[in-house]
Amino acid sequence: MDRSWILVFLSFVCISSAANASEGDVDPLYRICIEQCGKTGTVGASSVQHCQFSADGVLVDGPWYMQEPLYVQWKQWNCRSDCQYFCMMQLEKEREELGLRPVKYHGKWPFKRWSVLQEPVSAILSALTLIIQFNGWLSFFLLSSYKLPLRPQSGRTYYEFTCLWHVYGLLSLNAWFWDAIFHTRSFDLTEKLDYSSSVVLLGYSLILAIFRTFNVKTEASRVMVAAPLVAFLTTHILYINFYELDYGLNMKVCMVIGIAQVLLWAVWAGVTRHPSRFKLWVVVVGGAIATFLELLYDFPPYKGYVDSHALWHATNIPLAYLWWSFVYEDAEFRTSALIKKTK
Repeated sequence: MDRSWILVFLSFVCISSAANASEGDVDPLYRICIEQCGKTGTVGASSVQHCQFSADGVLVDGPWYMQEPLYVQWKQWNCRSDCQYFCMMQLEKEREELGLRPVKYHGKWPFKRWSVLQEPVSAILSALTLIIQFNGWLSFFLLSSYKLPLRPQSGRTYYEFTCLWHVYGLLSLNAWFWDAIFHTRSFDLTEKLDYSSSVVLLGYSLILAIFRTFNVKTEASRVMVAAPLVAFLTTHILYINFYELDYGLNMKVCMVIGIAQVLLWAVWAGVTRHPSRFKLWVVVVGGAIATFLELLYDFPPYKGYVDSHALWHATNIPLAYLWWSFVYEDAEFRTSALIKKTK
């Protein structure tokens, strides 16, 4: 699996934006508020900073040197996005006073910003998972490069999947990096980079799961297995990036790939005598349970910060550690078994 738990990670990351229109989007008061905000630069008693600047960051009716600070421009906030945020916060405050439940806007719950972070808790937890992933991959790199014995003829490791796990580690770091960026600031570019990176990782994880569970070792066999999957994934990524970002289609693709690899790892963990199979079971079963609980109990963010998706992100941290621990021990186990065969 790839992070089997992430099994449905990517399945869920791909899901996270499956709604084209949410209840809050179609609220006439929300639309009127945005329109008035764009004209006046205010929402209630709040002044919207970015509506005081033109599209290029220059102060309206002000001297050219009065520009937005660079860190503000980097956040990619603009008048419309700020109006959407402040109007959303105002309407949610009014709904709370009336005893009404929060609603979603643009497919997401109303989150409170914190500095440059659009979804603070999820962004921070994604960054922490990125750190755990890096630590896990680095440990595996040191193991395979300096600790495991090498074949005397070729000078390569006995473990047949070393290179594949290195590629997995780099793809994993890339996916979690863009996931953290996407939760920090969601706009078209970060959204496509996040979804594309997730699809790449999920697809590669399925290929790796097939190789490991069926012990595919020859190059010709690996090419035969990987080629059609790579072709399909490439076509899908090009489609969602350059033709249409179809959330429903993307969700289905991610779910099918995620479920396929979970079944592979689950069956393999059930039949193998691998000494670390129980860690694999925890990752597979724990990740699946966490994901389905998130889908079943999707609740509004507590205090504007913590929702079910943020809690799901929290589960990724220990699961990432366990997953790399399994990979580490798998390399040691296979190396030991192969050395015994050569003697």
